[in-house]
Amino acid sequence: MTQATVTHTGNDPITDDLRAVADAIRANGRFVLVTHENPDGDALGSMLGAAFGLRALGKEVVTYVSGKAPMPGEYHFLDLTEIQRELPDDLEERVLLALDCANERRIGPDKTGLDRAKLVLDIDHHHDNSNFGAVNLIVDDASSTAEIVRDVLRVLDVPLTSEIAEALYVGLVTDTGRFQYSNTTPKSLRLAAELVEAGADVHGIFRHVYETVQFAKLKLLARALERAQLFEGGRLVVSYLLKDDFGDVGAEEPYSEGIIDSLRAVEGSEMVALIREPPRNEGPARRISLRSSHDEVDVSAIARKVGGGGHRQAAGFSSERPIGDIIDFIRREFALVTHRADSKSA
Repeated sequence: MTQATVTHTGNDPITDDLRAVADAIRANGRFVLVTHENPDGDALGSMLGAAFGLRALGKEVVTYVSGKAPMPGEYHFLDLTEIQRELPDDLEERVLLALDCANERRIGPDKTGLDRAKLVLDIDHHHDNSNFGAVNLIVDDASSTAEIVRDVLRVLDVPLTSEIAEALYVGLVTDTGRFQYSNTTPKSLRLAAELVEAGADVHGIFRHVYETVQFAKLKLLARALERAQLFEGGRLVVSYLLKDDFGDVGAEEPYSEGIIDSLRAVEGSEMVALIREPPRNEGPARRISLRSSHDEVDVSAIARKVGGGGHRQAAGFSSERPIGDIIDFIRREFALVTHRADSKSA
């Protein structure tokens, strides 16, 4: 199948990539919308916002997230009840629309899904996206996938309802770190205003996402903070969570979402890493999240060396190696990255 891949620069709101996606949506009636396993706010927000928008056009839509782990508790105020955990049996009759997935592996372990689908559309903002769709809308300067979904819905002339606005605002506010990360742009701030005007409840979303914390999550955070170690003179912070930690404190895997941001706040840190062992006996033995505090430390380049990926300042990978070996790898790669960055600035 011929691929159509155009990277949107943000200068023209209606470019070839937007037209290609919009045309594909108009020409088809049945869809399955997917996002990455262990979804965050942008994954869920962009998927739900797109689902509401396509249904407004009269499309028949199924939403899917791989795995059995429960959805993160902070997003339960959104309507997550219709998200399926298995791909539909009639996938061959549906267009698969992937949202916020940097590569096909992030959709889940079922490798046949992309081949079975009638057509694959890929909408994402990760700069290292593998362009796995037949049509790829990769906007690597967008603040979030939710921002791109808004552009698509605008081209499709979908009215911006309060439920669409609420979902997209969740994606926008979480991926920009409450508009504090470097990916916050004038466009993302204008979009925030538009979504609020359309009915997104700013205070309600803030309360649910940031001020409704399960006690077990605080206990899990305490273990990560207790194990945190400083390397390279405090420029690198690494911690880990063991599988037993989740059971000991009564936490599910999604409770580890956001813990790395507490490590990121350490004074003088340039990069942080959180290694966690998922409590369920499925998938990889360990998942590793990486964050950097400035653009010169590209954590996605580190993640790609071991089959992962992500953004320059937020990335991750999976591993079967022991925790000690993973820490050694992170330390070596951090030293290489910072040595190159220091050499350039010298």
